[in-house]
Amino acid sequence: MQKSIIISHDNVFYYDNVKTDLPEIFKKVSRDINKRWKVDYYNIPVCFDIETSSFYQDCEKRSCMYIWMFSIDDNIIIGRTWEEFLYLCNELVKTFSLHWKFRRMIIYIQNLSYEFQWFCKLFKWHKVFALDNRIPLSALTESGIEFRCSYRLSGYNLAKMGENLVKYKVSKMVGDLDYNKIRHSGTPLTDKEMGYCLNDVRVLSAYIREKIENDGNITKIPLTKTGYVRIYCREHIFADHKSKQFKHYRELMQKLTIEPEEYTLLREGFQGGFTHANAYHSGKTLHNMESADFCSKYPSVMIAKMYPMGKGERIHITDKKTFYDTMEKYCCVFRIRLTNVQPLILYENYLSYSKCRNVEKPVLNNGRIVSAASLETTITNVDFEILKRCYTWDSIEIGTFYRYKKAYLPTDFIKCILEFYRIKTELKDVEGKEIEYMHGKENLNSCYGMTVTSILRDSFTYDSEVDTWISEDQNGSDVIEKYNNSINRFLFFPWGVFVTAYSRYDIFINGILKVGDDYVYSDTDSIKFLHPEKHQDFIQDFNKSIGEDLLKAMRFHGLDPKLIAPKTITGKSKPLGVYEIDGRYKRFKTLGAKRYLYEDLEGNIKMTVAGLPKKSGKEYISKYKDPFKIFTKDMNVPITESGKQTATYIDYAIEGDILDYLGNEGHYKEESCIHLEPTSYSLSIAGDYVNYLLSINDDFEF
Repeated sequence: MQKSIIISHDNVFYYDNVKTDLPEIFKKVSRDINKRWKVDYYNIPVCFDIETSSFYQDCEKRSCMYIWMFSIDDNIIIGRTWEEFLYLCNELVKTFSLHWKFRRMIIYIQNLSYEFQWFCKLFKWHKVFALDNRIPLSALTESGIEFRCSYRLSGYNLAKMGENLVKYKVSKMVGDLDYNKIRHSGTPLTDKEMGYCLNDVRVLSAYIREKIENDGNITKIPLTKTGYVRIYCREHIFADHKSKQFKHYRELMQKLTIEPEEYTLLREGFQGGFTHANAYHSGKTLHNMESADFCSKYPSVMIAKMYPMGKGERIHITDKKTFYDTMEKYCCVFRIRLTNVQPLILYENYLSYSKCRNVEKPVLNNGRIVSAASLETTITNVDFEILKRCYTWDSIEIGTFYRYKKAYLPTDFIKCILEFYRIKTELKDVEGKEIEYMHGKENLNSCYGMTVTSILRDSFTYDSEVDTWISEDQNGSDVIEKYNNSINRFLFFPWGVFVTAYSRYDIFINGILKVGDDYVYSDTDSIKFLHPEKHQDFIQDFNKSIGEDLLKAMRFHGLDPKLIAPKTITGKSKPLGVYEIDGRYKRFKTLGAKRYLYEDLEGNIKMTVAGLPKKSGKEYISKYKDPFKIFTKDMNVPITESGKQTATYIDYAIEGDILDYLGNEGHYKEESCIHLEPTSYSLSIAGDYVNYLLSINDDFEF
């Protein structure tokens, strides 16, 4: 066991001395407490991190934890075994009188999903709240220690977290630990390696301390970054319970309720942004291209467009006139069946195969339907307007159909969106306002996200009695009834369904169809196209149109029109929702959705490939004289350069002896763990997409 290392930090304690030093360490810890829901919480930053080694033994995957770092109120304790950590936790419980019912201590872990797999069988759990199987958001022990995930709170890795610190500056050290070297609890660490380990908890501790100070106290820190938006909006919308605005909003929410069958329909009809490539340009190296980007697309349509603002009404469509009249007057969501579906345009296809049902004889273009003998899907009236411009069909059958009275989103909610946009715009790069800027940017991006949070989703928890994850079926009717009757609710799920629908309409109708055959690639709020000199009119026309729509909405809300175009620190007006030129390219090549490479006018090469870290991808592709010849369907990034890892969950106990990279033998014992190993990345393209590309053009560079 390593016993002595020189560390240039006064508050670092090694476990060898912890048993005698713990009382002195804990004397330094603040006893500041805040109460929430009759439970006391210690108002101090407490963080935990581990380092592990993965290896093979007897042809089986094995792993071991070789060091842990625990920070409490800026005092760092280092240990090498789980027994040492459990001793520390027991001392915390005794010294600070912890219990899940009345007094808790929150310990933040940067990636709780990872660490939890290592210590899940070491504690008795009172409650584990998980987003999905093996993705805990918080985990409360029966003894009152509550582990929370700081990544879900910040959305940043430790390196970016360190960059965004404002008051307590700590930067993450990068590249000081060679993870290919096998270490165990007896492996000595160099000063540099130990510094890396210490630095991780220092960054996290500084981040949590800033959160405590900025938010007021630790009980006000939400579980996720989206929680900040909910808190802000709820406080501003419901600030004055005696006001007419509050009464009106509360009455509105009482009307905006959902039935179980209706919710199923809405989930079917919900789609994300449109991301795809023009198959006729796929695989080719193109020149003279431009990229146009919508400025804060989702927030702009949330303000400019009208949304479901009444109780959903199920109706039966009996004739064509009723269908089109209803579509014009209401927000609609409905099931539809089409026969003999054929494309009206060749360069793009709108229908997503994954969102359709009972599809017969489809021709597919990288997940999009080119044609089909018949299909069923669920869409909004906005989607139907796009379909009419992209396809023909022989017959149409309308199934379950819900309509909603439409109006602008509530004024108080719009004020929140505008405030976040103002902060993002006005405070960017303003010295001393870094925290406010980061909050505004994150909150603006979350305004849409919280509108589509699933009402009914699978519930996962960890059962410590049987040491396994279990999925709990929820009673849909009960959950939706609880949603409908919630006194804190200020959102309506159908709003989010239409936010993305309006955005798809703009990117398709006011982008893709405008540039026609010169269209190359789109991704939610941006479009890339050839011959930009030919296509400036559509940008100007759209910007004029969205400006008029936004002004009309602002007049309805009685708000100052200047709020939709705040100024930057340099005095430049930043209109919301307009097309902006995002870049010009000397060369561009795409191999499908989320796969493209380009060279800008300055000669910089950049690559985006889903599943491949951008840094690793750039380093790999930049080695070649002509990256565009390497960027093909056969591109393979080797293990040593991909930056990717494969994780294997080991849910049973393992034990043995292992030699570290220095030749020292050590014993390891884990109740459960994760084995990580580097893996290569292959840019493979689905066979049906290759066949489709070859069917329309046999002259491809890949």
